[in-house]
This record gives sequence, structure tokens and C-alpha cells, in this order.
Amino acid sequence: MFDKILIANRGEIACRVIATCRRLGIATVAVYSDADRDARHVRLADEAVRIGAAPAAESYLRGDAILDAARRTGAQAIHPGYGFLSENAGFARACAEAGIVFIGPPASAIDAMGDKSAAKALMQQAGVPLTPGYHGERQEPAFLRAQADAIGYPVLIKASAGGGGKGMRRVEASADFEAALASCQREAQSAFGNAHVLVEKYIERPRHIEIQVFGDGHGNVVHLFERDCSVQRRHQKVLEEAPAPGMTPERRAAMGRAATDAARAVGYVGAGTVEFIAAPSGEFWFMEMNTRLQVEHPVTEMITGTDLVEWQLRVAAGQKLPKTQDELRIHGHAIEARLYAEDADRGFLPSTGTLRHLRLPQASANVRVDAGVEQGDAITPYYDPMIAKLVVWDVDRERALLRMQRALAQCQAAGVTTNAAFLHRLVATASFQHADLDTALIEREHEALDIAHHPASAADWALAAVLAVEESASATAEASPWAIADGWRLTGPAARSITLEHLQQQQTLQVRREADGWQVQGSDATSLRIIGHAGSGNYALQIDDRLLRGDVLHDGSALYVFGDTGQRRYTLHDPVADADNPGDHGGSLLAPMPGRVIALLVEPGSRVARGAPLLVMEAMKMEHTLQAPAEGVVNGYRVRAGEQVGDGAVLVDFEAD
Repeated sequence: MFDKILIANRGEIACRVIATCRRLGIATVAVYSDADRDARHVRLADEAVRIGAAPAAESYLRGDAILDAARRTGAQAIHPGYGFLSENAGFARACAEAGIVFIGPPASAIDAMGDKSAAKALMQQAGVPLTPGYHGERQEPAFLRAQADAIGYPVLIKASAGGGGKGMRRVEASADFEAALASCQREAQSAFGNAHVLVEKYIERPRHIEIQVFGDGHGNVVHLFERDCSVQRRHQKVLEEAPAPGMTPERRAAMGRAATDAARAVGYVGAGTVEFIAAPSGEFWFMEMNTRLQVEHPVTEMITGTDLVEWQLRVAAGQKLPKTQDELRIHGHAIEARLYAEDADRGFLPSTGTLRHLRLPQASANVRVDAGVEQGDAITPYYDPMIAKLVVWDVDRERALLRMQRALAQCQAAGVTTNAAFLHRLVATASFQHADLDTALIEREHEALDIAHHPASAADWALAAVLAVEESASATAEASPWAIADGWRLTGPAARSITLEHLQQQQTLQVRREADGWQVQGSDATSLRIIGHAGSGNYALQIDDRLLRGDVLHDGSALYVFGDTGQRRYTLHDPVADADNPGDHGGSLLAPMPGRVIALLVEPGSRVARGAPLLVMEAMKMEHTLQAPAEGVVNGYRVRAGEQVGDGAVLVDFEAD
């Protein structure tokens, strides 16, 4: 086994590798960019080395800097994690030439599987079933469009060197093909430095099922069963589970054989994942092979009782696989949810900023939290905005679902917007509850997932108003008892007027303190009696016959209410301050995040409908289309294509009707 390894990655995967190395007594070296100087993986490692500026191209993608750090620190091996250089055959070769072990497959296997077109040709020779499509070298738009026309719509355009949903577009009609191709190629070039694409038939109502494979240097190859990763948005996985619901033993055996055949065809060593598209009929087709550990590997670990990172280290050190195929068993059910800093209600836009408050579920035998950040850390625009992976296990899927709902409700964050509430709604949908799974589940359950269908109730508004009053009173009491803002008067308690905004709805509520609680009257004249305790960051209140418990955070003008069903964010309005600062940006469209302007889509002076695409931005290696907020006229643009803009920058002068 190794004495010291360097981890050429960041975030939760770097923290995960450090934890396994610490358990095995292996020293660790972290690398970091300027943006990650104070990151969690840097704090956890035994040593840390700076490798460059914040952009990944100037740091985590610099193989020369990473190899230099390994030499200087005496690291015997490099663990690449996933993303960045994990599937870079040139880097794997450079490690071998430097006498440093690359903890991953041989460069020849990465070459064979790294190009999706070449991989499909190889799989065809190995007898692995393939999705119908064009996987060749020709890339002229007219030629590719002709291939798509021949295949039949809908089709899927995919970056040949890609992964993680980047450089992928579904096309419904021939007229839309070339615009989708151009967007796909731009994103692929930006993310992978390679614009080459392939075109495949889009399988209706497909499931995305992948098989975890592992090989060693002694000719042994096993699979550790399947994961269902069908729940996706923009071709990026959102929820993963193992084993796949409804999987028969016969189908599991057939997919396992196909996956291990694929691994043997390239002389595979280490951890890898063979991904399949599965039809409702039970047919399945090879999609791609990821020559690395996957983000969703914890669900496999939970149902098999293995540590796949430890397996990686042992295989890289020349040892045999710890278990044979006959020794591997499935026990129970595991589900993983990816907690991101993103606004699911605004098209999943990434959210950047400082995590001023972060509380995640308590880890246990049934709940695992793989986090790459802590409270006080920053989510920057340079990298993937993942906060943590929440993984739950129980003896069956039904119990695991209940654990996941509880775990998501316990997630608390302030400073950035997270997708926790969206995930909570997602696992509660009828489709997911009943395992009616396919890659269009999120679109199919749009109505149930739309926040507009989950408005705050009268009780929610009343609760927020009471908490706003009591948190204000607690804060002022710390300064002086004479400054307590609890509404007390010699002649009886006065009513406090509180104006709150939540999801573009606004209410002014009257809160009157009484002997054992509060009387709250809403804008709609609804009156509620509330009793219990509130203040100092938590509450236990009874509204009607319902007892509510949770935490509260007053952060500037924001009031975060955390409870059994997740969190709600309210904005507190100060009428005096609002009168002094009436200006918003009128009809301007603002940048929702830092990024680069890719394309301006409408001629100035054009009249557009609500939702019409106006501008394309790139942030965190993904393209985001900004739409017209209402019907109106685009008077002009304040930016040019190629320009880098900050969060909140004015992009478009827009005049709404």
C-alpha cells in the first residue's frame, strides 16, 4: 500500500478520498487553486500545494503543476477523483513516465472509452448492444443533420468526449437540428476542449441504468450490481438509487455480463461504470463507459458494504480485488440526492456566495453526508456548485424514501439558494414514490414540482410574522432591555405591523403579543391564535391543533424559517427604507450570476412574447438561456457576445407591455 498520495481534485470527492486514506494510515496531499485556498479539502489534508489561479484551466486541469506538486511532496500516487483530469489519457501517461501511480485505469482503456464514437465501435465488436445512431468522424452540420433525418426524430446530440450532461441536446425536429448542434458543440468545446459529437436515436421513456465494474491487474473483473440514475434534468443526474427498482435477476445478470464484457474488451483496471439506456420493454443498449469513480458511487457502497475508494487504492498498489463475484451481495436499498447551490425555481441557475449558515443531517448508520464545504465557505462561479451528497440506506425502498424525505427537510442553508426544497418535492412525487422512472420524470411531474403549486399557507405567513417580531426583540434585548421591541405598553400590548415577501407574494400582517402567545391578522383578514415559544434562533409553536418546531435565522432583510417540511425564505420590508430606495432596474434584465455572454438572440427593437429566449450565458461550464420576463420590446443590449459579466449586471433594456 502507499505511504502518501496526492488528490488531484477538490470538493466532496477530495474530502472522501482523504477520509479513506486517513482510515488506512495513508498521508494525503491536497492541491488547490486561489479560489480554494481555505477550502475544506485543504483543511483536512496533511499537506497542501497551490497549483494556480481560480479558473480550472489554470489550476485543476494543469497536469504539469499537479505532477510537480507530487514530486515535491514525495507522493507515490495520484488520485484524480472525478471530473478534471480523471479521464485524461495524456495525464495518466505522464504519471507513468514520472514514476507516479495513476489511481485509475491504464491510459489505453481511457483512450478506448474516452471517445464515445470509438468506444461504440469497440463495443459492437465485443457484442455489447448499441443504440442506433451515427458514431463516425464526419462533423459537417449538413451531414449530421442528414444522419439525424435518417435516424428519425427525436434524436440526441452528444459530445463524444463528454460527460455529466454537458454538450448534450435532445432535438425534436429537423428544423431545430443545426441550432442545437451549434450550442452542443460550443458547450463541449468549453467543457472538454473537443467539439466532436455523435448523434443517436432518442429512446422514448428510457431509464438510465449503470453497472459498477471493477478490474485488477491480475485479470479479475467483477460488477457490483446496478444503479438507477433515471431522474435527471438537462441530462444531469439528480437522484440515484441502488438497486434499480423492478430489476429482475435475469436482467441484472444480462446487464452485468454486458458490462464486464465491455471492461474486459479494453483490459480494464480500477473502478469504472458502464452506462446503459433501458427501454420499458426490458431491452437495453450500451451508452458509454466512464473510466473513473462516479459521483453516485456511495449508493453502491451502501448496498454492498464496500469502500470503493479503498478498492481503488488496493488495486492501484497491485493487489487483487478484495471480493470475487460470488462473494458480492445486495443488502437493502440506498438513495442519493445531490444538494446543489442552485435555484431550481429559476431554471436551475447556479447560486454563488458565502454559506453564512449551513446545517446538514446528522450522519448515522442509515444516513451518510459527503460534503465538500462547511459553514463560512464560498460557492464560487469557477466550479460545480455541489454542496453535499445526501445518501440514505434502509432495508427496503419504502423505508429509504422516508429517510430521504426527513434528511432533506433537515438541510438548512443561508447565503446561497439551494435545491433542497425542490428535492423534497421531487422525492414526494407520485412517479418517484411508485418507481415510475424514466429520464423525463422531472418534466412529466412539472406541475407537482412547480413552486407555484406549493404556496405559503395562512399558518406559514403567521408563523413567519411571529418569528420576525420575536427575533427582532431577541436581538434588541441583547443590546439593552429598554430597547426590547415586543410591543409592551402600560395600557396593553400594541400590534406590530410586519411586511413580508415570499415568492413574489407580499403580505402585511398585524402581530399582537398576548399573555401566552400571539394573535396574528393577515392581509386577507385571516386571524390566527399562536401559542408557545419563539426566539433565540428556534421555535415550538402551536397553530390551531398543529405543533410546529424548528429553527429560524434572521440574516439582514432575509428571514429563513426551517421546519419539518424544509425551509422557506421571506424578505422583510422596511416601509421607510423602501420609500427611500424605490428604484429597481425598471425594465432591465439583470445577470442572475457571474458568467460569459455567449450569444445575443434578438435584434434590438424586436417585440417578443413572454418566455422568448433573449440571451445565452455560460457559467460553470453550462449554457443558460435568459428569457423575456413578459411580453414586450427589446430596446437594446448593454453587453456584447464574449463579454464577461458580474452577478446583477444589466444585460438587456426591456420594455414590458
